[in-house]
Amino acid sequence: MRGFWGHRLRNWAGVVPWVVGVILLGHGAAWAGVAKIAVASNFQAPAKQLVAAFEQETGDRIKLSFGSTGLFYAQIRHGAPFDAFFAADVERPRRLEQDGAIVPGSRFTYAEGKLVLWSTKPDYMLGNGNVLREGGYEHIALANPKLAPYGLAAQQTLRKLGLWETLQRGDRLVMGQNIGQTHQLIASGSVSLGFMALSQIQRPGQAVQGSYWPVPSTFYEPIVQQAVLIQDIPVARAFLEFIRGPRAGQIIQSYGYEVPAGINKPHRVVVAE
Repeated sequence: MRGFWGHRLRNWAGVVPWVVGVILLGHGAAWAGVAKIAVASNFQAPAKQLVAAFEQETGDRIKLSFGSTGLFYAQIRHGAPFDAFFAADVERPRRLEQDGAIVPGSRFTYAEGKLVLWSTKPDYMLGNGNVLREGGYEHIALANPKLAPYGLAAQQTLRKLGLWETLQRGDRLVMGQNIGQTHQLIASGSVSLGFMALSQIQRPGQAVQGSYWPVPSTFYEPIVQQAVLIQDIPVARAFLEFIRGPRAGQIIQSYGYEVPAGINKPHRVVVAE
């Protein structure tokens, strides 16, 4: 009997800490409140500041992942464990809504982006886009138009200027998988200029490094960015409500985005208990 019970006790000695750990982990997650959110690369800097403000206000935690809108859409369709999605367009959130992959009624516009042509060289553009036609550059960077809405806007701009086919034939286009990679290509000096989201180079209270040309909005379709709630958990819902409030609207605008008129309505934040 002693051998039998000794064997049983040794087994439970390994199981009990595991059970207790699982219970504590579950309790800690409920108490801390954690949401996993996919965010388009162009929104990286404001998203980090928004999360810091939200966490300070609520005590909850947000885990951010950054990448291209197209890739995130594909991952979410295949079951990636995100609780919310901040896309850089309308189309992917709309498709997710049509497929029943989001919380009904959660889709909304949080920002409208602006496209710029940017170089780290201070006097390269002098406030206009003539450098594109003059052709004094070896390559030009843009995000992949099939994956990134800002890449699509860049493609539309080059078509508007009658340069898309010429640059393609000349093998002068360098594409990043997302706008973050495209920024790195230019910032590192690998490419002398490229198309960028204004939010990638504008920081609140700081002068833009290098030179840039704000691409006229008539050159590309509006870059309307929408967010959706994928899993109806309190922290994710509260964060999306926070984004629609006045404090978040000011942060978003400080990075060069347009903010929808109705976004600055008072909001209710759910604080984890």
